[in-house]
Amino acid sequence: MSTLVIVIQIILAGMFSLSSFMKLKRTPSMVRHWNEYRYPMWFLTLTGLGELAGIIALLAGFRFPALLPYVGLFFVALMLGAIHAHLFRAKHRPVMAVNAAAMLALSVVMIAATY
Repeated sequence: MSTLVIVIQIILAGMFSLSSFMKLKRTPSMVRHWNEYRYPMWFLTLTGLGELAGIIALLAGFRFPALLPYVGLFFVALMLGAIHAHLFRAKHRPVMAVNAAAMLALSVVMIAATY
């Protein structure tokens, strides 16, 4: 496994850990954003649990690198949804989607680097 993939795994694990924690703890900022997206609150929990599952699979990828393209595809789907929520559902300024776009890009690079 390349150093690039390992660095990306660490960054994604950190970012998604923070995001999952905020969703599962229902921090005020996350609840406010979720209300702006006009999604039901149960979907906040489901998304947080999905991110947590992705983190576990991402960490398992250190031992089983063959998992990484699938984890990457899962994260791509999550980040496309996040970008859509920011830009189209909540009509946030594009700067609000920069983090999701960066995580999307890292996920795509991780997929490409594992082949």
